[in-house]
Amino acid sequence: MPAEDASWYADTIVIANLRGIDSHGVLRVPNYVDRMKCGAINVKPVLKTEQLAKAITLVDADAAAGCVGAKLAMECAIENARACGVGIGGVKNSNHFGAAAAYAQMAIDQGMIGIVMTDVPTLITAPGAKKKLVGNNPIAIGIPTYTEHPFLLDMSLSVVAEGKLRFAAAKGDKIPFGWAADADGNPTDDPEAALKGYLLPIAGFKGLGLAYVVDILSGLLTGGIFLDKIKSMYRNPTEPGLTGHMMIAIDLSAFLTKEEMKEHMTFYHSYLEAAPLVEGAMPLCFPGEIEDRTAKRRAEAGIMVPDSVIEKLLALKEEYGVQAELSEMK
Repeated sequence: MPAEDASWYADTIVIANLRGIDSHGVLRVPNYVDRMKCGAINVKPVLKTEQLAKAITLVDADAAAGCVGAKLAMECAIENARACGVGIGGVKNSNHFGAAAAYAQMAIDQGMIGIVMTDVPTLITAPGAKKKLVGNNPIAIGIPTYTEHPFLLDMSLSVVAEGKLRFAAAKGDKIPFGWAADADGNPTDDPEAALKGYLLPIAGFKGLGLAYVVDILSGLLTGGIFLDKIKSMYRNPTEPGLTGHMMIAIDLSAFLTKEEMKEHMTFYHSYLEAAPLVEGAMPLCFPGEIEDRTAKRRAEAGIMVPDSVIEKLLALKEEYGVQAELSEMK
């Protein structure tokens, strides 16, 4: 893989762990490597861009690592927004792109609002149904604040991401009831049973409807694939996922100056902080603020990784002759 792509791939993985999104961090590395070895992830893709309109670019990712196609699409969206005030970068023929926040942050860093979507293999069912209908398709929205407090919403449209089930299974933990159902549609606290069953959508049919929207915008609209045509990186380990992404950038300066935005967002944050709370409740904050604090803490203290994942990383280290050491936390 070209050094620039590999470096960005590593960044997106570690950023997820730093922010506390361990389901999208180094847990995924063994699977990503296996998929590169068999060609499901094209390590030397020929990415093609097509300018569909002045503000709209479509990227054919040529089965690249999802983070590679997604990064190019957000770069295109940002450039389009500089010219038009708003810009779009769509992606087809891609793969799993990790945690969506990394691409929304790209827009924030350029003084823009970033909206990120991707479709994923069918994982969630409708209340009362017994079939995987649509992916738990993530949405991330980043808004510049120009303060110490970020605004970076990153959520999937199931109660939890599938990666959290895999992380719980790797640790041997139970999961809360309400996260998922087993293969017969019954609520379960067993992550292994949940992985054989269905994830549940947030807010019932409301979350399900949003998942449909993301699938249509990311897969159908881009000329890619959608619904149950998307290949799972776990159930179809040797095949490209052919995932679709949708990146939107909005030039904040078209609405407000940097100083005005900072003033308004500071007021917004103070308003939330001042909300009266019931005893024992956590103070309110911006989406992404807790993850930002976690990242700062973990950057100093280190990242906890399950022993089962460490063993796989050490095996890869030996296989490829990696010199860097994995230091153990005491």
